[in-house]
Amino acid sequence: MTESRRKDAGQRHACPSPKAARSAFNVLFTCIGRRVSLLETFRRAAAKLGLNAAMLGTETTPLSSALQLCDRRFIVEKVNHPEYLRQLLDIVKSNDVRLVVPTVDLDLQLLADNKRLFEQLGCRLLVSDPEVVRICQDKRKTYDYLTANGFKTPRTLSIAAALKARDLTWPCFIKPWDGYASRGNAVAHNRSELRFYGRHIPNAICQEYVEGAEHTCDVYVDFDMRVRCVVPRKRLEVRAGEVSKSRIVKDRHIMERSALLVETLGAGPGVITLQLFVRPDGSLRFIEVNPRFGGGAPLSIKAGADFPQWIWQELVGRKPRIRFDGFRNHLTMLRYDCEVWLDGSTGKGVTP
Repeated sequence: MTESRRKDAGQRHACPSPKAARSAFNVLFTCIGRRVSLLETFRRAAAKLGLNAAMLGTETTPLSSALQLCDRRFIVEKVNHPEYLRQLLDIVKSNDVRLVVPTVDLDLQLLADNKRLFEQLGCRLLVSDPEVVRICQDKRKTYDYLTANGFKTPRTLSIAAALKARDLTWPCFIKPWDGYASRGNAVAHNRSELRFYGRHIPNAICQEYVEGAEHTCDVYVDFDMRVRCVVPRKRLEVRAGEVSKSRIVKDRHIMERSALLVETLGAGPGVITLQLFVRPDGSLRFIEVNPRFGGGAPLSIKAGADFPQWIWQELVGRKPRIRFDGFRNHLTMLRYDCEVWLDGSTGKGVTP
């Protein structure tokens, strides 16, 4: 962190006294962006349990809606900057952070590779082991893992192999093997389009195009690495790679296969987000595994799968009571935009 940034952070966010810090259960959300709903569910759960908890967030810019709603805000370097890890460790140490919650894919590998450094500070990370993160963040490895372990998934080829394949069916789906939030995704209807996208989409791969209803599953893995709850959400509408309309579908087949996949992979602790298609014949095709909270997780929480409360309870040594299917069926979420107001001269939040 530059000296000016360090001074600015110190002015805005005075560290708690040692006495207050010891009794606090502070949580840090990295790359918090627009995750207002997730932030507020953790805040409400902490209040319900009577915990003295502060919500901390990091971003590269103060112009982040969720960052402005945190109790303490920290401007940090980008995740690929050499100072980023040290900045996070400094924040954890200075603010008695007990839990780190990543909200996007960007820093998952870095956090996984350095989990021990956070644990030495008495801080738990909701991050899977490094090899699990590598499998999840490389769609070629995800395909190899799923097929090797008996989980059906769309056929995946390199662009060069796809162009040579004689049995390729059209259309096919093009995406970066290291992509996220649907960035760079495209549909090719013939070899000419496949060749074009292969040249213009970095790190592109070709996948079989799957017909069916797209679902997301929020899979809760406790601190003992046991799958405790699986909530399937049918995607009704997606905007900019994130679900905007979704409905709970308590499908036992989806739940059991998703639980088995996460158990086999060894992902967790925390919420693991799976994406899959249910084909017209009822068969499943898993397409992605994201070892973090998904953008639509507030729907599952509202339906009764109170992930933040369970996480808090485990963090403070209480055993949460969790039913595998203990959530409300058919609840529908229709998301909309809301505003956070900042005073242009002071940069401080303004009450509407």
